[in-house]
Amino acid sequence: MADWFQKEWARNSLWQIILRPISWLYFAIISVRNVFYELGVFKVTTLRVPVVVVGNINVGGTGKTPVVIYVVEGLRLLGFKPGVISRGYTTTNKTPKQFVSEVTAFSSPDIVGDEPLLIATRCQCPVFVGQNRVQAASSLLVAYPDCDILISDDGLQHKALARQFEIVVVDEQKGFGNQTLLPAGPLREPISRLAKVNMVIVNGIEKQELAAFYEKNLTVFHRHMPHALKMHQMFAMQLVGHSFYSLNRPEQRVTADYFLNKSVVAIAGIGNPARFFNQLKRMKIDYVSKSFKDHHDFLLQDLVAIKADIILMTEKDAVKCRHFDDARCWVMPVDATITPDFLSTMNNAIQSTNSVH
Repeated sequence: MADWFQKEWARNSLWQIILRPISWLYFAIISVRNVFYELGVFKVTTLRVPVVVVGNINVGGTGKTPVVIYVVEGLRLLGFKPGVISRGYTTTNKTPKQFVSEVTAFSSPDIVGDEPLLIATRCQCPVFVGQNRVQAASSLLVAYPDCDILISDDGLQHKALARQFEIVVVDEQKGFGNQTLLPAGPLREPISRLAKVNMVIVNGIEKQELAAFYEKNLTVFHRHMPHALKMHQMFAMQLVGHSFYSLNRPEQRVTADYFLNKSVVAIAGIGNPARFFNQLKRMKIDYVSKSFKDHHDFLLQDLVAIKADIILMTEKDAVKCRHFDDARCWVMPVDATITPDFLSTMNNAIQSTNSVH
């Protein structure tokens, strides 16, 4: 169903025209909400540490989680002691609004969500989840008073928490779809929102392709913004994976050659499974693909039903399958590579903000 929506949102059709009035109502609601935050009708909490938001304006996977991991590791190299807050996404538990939990490598994805669990496992930094981000952030800072900067995962639309820096991740292939707000299109916020953020990261292109992406979308930017997005605000990103590790024995690693002459099924329960499958194609792995809905709650039966010598999966899916005893499962970790001056640009902006306060 999600794939069908993404395909339909890439074009304009009759049913989308019918839904346009609901999109206009949605726009009116978020506009009034934003004005209320700006006027102070709704409370905005400012923390004692800077907050960096990583989010998107599109529905569906754009590659935010690898960016969060990259930012955490980069800030650490710059001398910061980062922490991460997230709403979390769970498929089986309906947690109360006041629920706040610390995420560790031993947490259950049913309770804290798959993406926060992956971040905590990869980054080894404080990670807290909660529907109320202010409470999650406050709890983290109490538990880890030496933390001096926070990354808010998927926090672009959560205005109650003040932020000093905003990063939006855009998928090069999806772009902005039919440029229409939900439900007639894929946008959570208007494209004009990009004019107010600090950085736009384009996932799926090399640095030398950035100018072409900018020119391709320049008409869109001019149509939706009084002043078009500037090239210096945009950064290119690729997701890179070279090897695989065993789900049951993570210390055991292999390259793509290991899967030669074996029957392989690749599974993905992520927002953009095609990105994972295309990476496997580039590695010249012969496989059959099987997609699940984003954040799919994997059960052992899902794997047992697969008749193959090898099952390949993403790290995001692996955190929900780690307790399954299936030696056929191999995981491909990926790392974000972003235009080299990304970290220095972000650091300069954060330091400038700190000096003002």
